[in-house]
Amino acid sequence: MTSRLPAKARTIPAEPDSSGLWRNLTATVLRLPRHAAALCFLSAAVFIAMTVLEFLYFRQLSGGLPSLDMRYFGFTPDEGMAWLTALGRRGGEIILVWHYLTFDLLFPALLSLTLVSLILATGRRLKNFRVLPPRVQSILALVLVLPYTLADYAQNIAVARLLSDFLSANPDSLSFASALIVTKFALLAIPVVIIAAFWLMGQKRQA
Repeated sequence: MTSRLPAKARTIPAEPDSSGLWRNLTATVLRLPRHAAALCFLSAAVFIAMTVLEFLYFRQLSGGLPSLDMRYFGFTPDEGMAWLTALGRRGGEIILVWHYLTFDLLFPALLSLTLVSLILATGRRLKNFRVLPPRVQSILALVLVLPYTLADYAQNIAVARLLSDFLSANPDSLSFASALIVTKFALLAIPVVIIAAFWLMGQKRQA
């Protein structure tokens, strides 16, 4: 007697559920305000550590010259080259390791999460923001913060390349790094101003 086995069902590879991924991302972003205080504390702690290194160590290596990251309005190619020359290879390697490959590898992402959490936390105190769909709230917060995040990491890469390869330092590469630094701070000002405006409007409504 020949037994007939049931036909094996054809398996179809599951396609990535983009809507599910987006829902998870939205849910994660919308939970950030719960941790706003902790994120603010961590961001402040990392910023203080970076500032202490800058003033007590890095400026000794450069003969008192401020790091390129601290030049909010940019620098000329000659100023950038003077900083690199004052550091020398040893000083450049120290800053590369103790700043760009450690603290400043973490800080832009940490600060970005903090800004998103504060935008949502202060925005939810306003009726016009609170009535927006959760997905719109998360998209708005990300759109306000992500340009800064990308600019900060792009600037870090540009300056880290100058420190790791002095031969790459020329007027064009130095001008590009300077432009990225100015752009980073300009883009950072946008979410900071929005948070301050949301907070002030929230205070007025409570008064």
